[in-house]
Amino acid sequence: MISFLINAIKIIFLLGFLILIHESGHFFIAKLFKVKVHEFAIGFGPKILTKQGKETKYELRLIPLGGFVRLEGEDTKSDDERAFNNASIPKRMAIVAAGATVNIVFGILVYFIIMASVGNNVSTVVDSTMDDFAARQAGILSGDKIEEINGKKIKTKTDIDNILQESNGDELTIQIERNGEEKEITLKPTRKDSKSTGIYVASSGSGEKATQVVQIDSGSSAERAGIKTNDVISKFNGEDVIGSADKLIEAIQNCNSETAEVEVIRNGETISLTLGLDLVPTYYLGINFKMAENNFTNNTYYAFYKTGDFLGSIFENLKMLFTGKVGIDQMMGPVGISSVVSQTTGFVDFIYMLAIISISLGITNLLPIPALDGGKLLILLIEAIRRKPMKEELEIGIQMVGFIILISLSIFISYKDILRIF
Repeated sequence: MISFLINAIKIIFLLGFLILIHESGHFFIAKLFKVKVHEFAIGFGPKILTKQGKETKYELRLIPLGGFVRLEGEDTKSDDERAFNNASIPKRMAIVAAGATVNIVFGILVYFIIMASVGNNVSTVVDSTMDDFAARQAGILSGDKIEEINGKKIKTKTDIDNILQESNGDELTIQIERNGEEKEITLKPTRKDSKSTGIYVASSGSGEKATQVVQIDSGSSAERAGIKTNDVISKFNGEDVIGSADKLIEAIQNCNSETAEVEVIRNGETISLTLGLDLVPTYYLGINFKMAENNFTNNTYYAFYKTGDFLGSIFENLKMLFTGKVGIDQMMGPVGISSVVSQTTGFVDFIYMLAIISISLGITNLLPIPALDGGKLLILLIEAIRRKPMKEELEIGIQMVGFIILISLSIFISYKDILRIF
C-alpha cells in the first residue's frame, strides 16, 4: 500500500509539474505582451482550489493529465484591444510556442546538470590496446590521444564509435597526439560479427514481461518470421527464457545454426515460429580508453556533448516514427509513462526521467498537428504568408478534427500501454 502511494505521488507530481511549467510558459509570455488572461488551470475535471486574481482566475482541478490558459480572443474573435487575436502574429506565435519551449529548455538544463554531476567520463586518450585488433597492429600506443578520424574532429568516444559503425570496415586515417607531436596512422578496423534478430525486449520489466517484444526492426528476420510487438518470447531453441532478457540474448549469441525455433505467447496463445539469425558486422579499433579526470571543466565538457547526443536520439526516434520504422503502437502515453515513472528508484533516477519526459513532451507538442501547439503555429504561419486570417469556422473545424484524432490516438496508445503492462 505504501509503495502504491509513493508511486501515485511520483506520477501526480511529475505530470502536474510538467503541465504547470508548460502552461506557465503560455501564461507569462501572454502577460508580457499584455494579452488578457481569463483563466489559468492545472488539470481537468472538478475544481479543487480556486483563487481569483486581479484579472485571472487560478484553478487546480482533480485530474492532473492536462491544463489550459484561457486567453481573451483565443477561441473566438474579440474586439478587446488586449485580445489574443488582436496581437501581432510574432507575439501570438511566441505565446503559443512558449509552453513547449519551457518544457524543452527545462529538460535540457536538468539533463545537462545530471550529466555534469555524474562524471565518470571516458576520454579519447588510449589506456591500452588489445591483442589481434587493428589499433595494436597499426602501432597505436598507451597515452596517444585521438584527435581526428578521416578529417573529423573527435570530441568524445561516442564520435569514435559512430565513425567506426559508419565506416563499413573501410580504411581510416587517424590523427593522434603523442608526446606533444602530431602523428597520422592508417588502419582498417577489425570486424566482429554478432547474431541479430531485430528484436528489442522490455528488459527492465519483471517476470514474463522481461522478454516482451517492444520493437522490431523493419526488414529484420523477426519481422519476416511473423513476430509482433507485445509478443512474449517464452522459449528459444527449446530453452526456457521467459523472465530473463539476459538469458534470451545469451541463447541468441550461442546459437550455432542459421535458424532457431522460437515460442511466443500472443494473447494467451503459444505460437511456434522459425526465426532466422542475421549476422551483423561491428567494427572495432581494440582500444581501452582512459577515464577523464573528474573535475568541473571536464564534467561540463562531456555533459555538453552527452546532452547533444541525447537530443539527437530524440529527433532520430521522431524521424523513425514518421518514416514508419517505428509504429504508432510502440509509442507511450500517460499510462505507459506512469508505469515507467513508478519503476524509478532514487531521486536522481526520478529527475532523469522528469527531464526526458519534459523534452519529449515539448518536442511532441510542437509537431504541426491540429489541436497541438505546433498545429496552432502552422495556422499562424499560413496567416502570415496569406496576410489575412483563416476563416474562423474553418480554423475551428480543423482544430476539432485534430482534437478528435488526438483523443482517438491517445485512447489507442493507452490501450497498447495497458496490454504491455498487464
